[in-house]
Amino acid sequence: MESKKSILIIDDTYTNIELFHAIIGDQYEILFATKGLEGYEAALRHLPDLILLDVMMPDLDGYEVCRRLKKHPSTKAIPVIFISVLDHEEDEEKGLEAGAIDYIAKPFNVTSIKAKIRNHILFKDMLTKAEYRIEQ
Repeated sequence: MESKKSILIIDDTYTNIELFHAIIGDQYEILFATKGLEGYEAALRHLPDLILLDVMMPDLDGYEVCRRLKKHPSTKAIPVIFISVLDHEEDEEKGLEAGAIDYIAKPFNVTSIKAKIRNHILFKDMLTKAEYRIEQ
């Protein structure tokens, strides 16, 4: 039996972490961090299958965390989805330019976010398998 895929939630609001755990915790192993730097270090340590990342945090903001993740060889292929109350076009553009695969503004549709998470993980797995076959 295949083990559960893991999702790292980096958000400084425990309520948001608990909400995501309630929404997707039965399908995925949930890891979390409440500060940007702590989240970056957790990503390096655990190499999750996907990261849900808040933009506004007290130490490193989400944009900087994402940029660092995308520069590091161990984490550059991990899909990052920004989840934020910032819903202006410029905010989304900034998140995507930092390297995120998606940007979802709060409030969000639960069915939609579950599908996006599933699809991004499946796509990452397909790419990983394709890269493995090419290297062989």
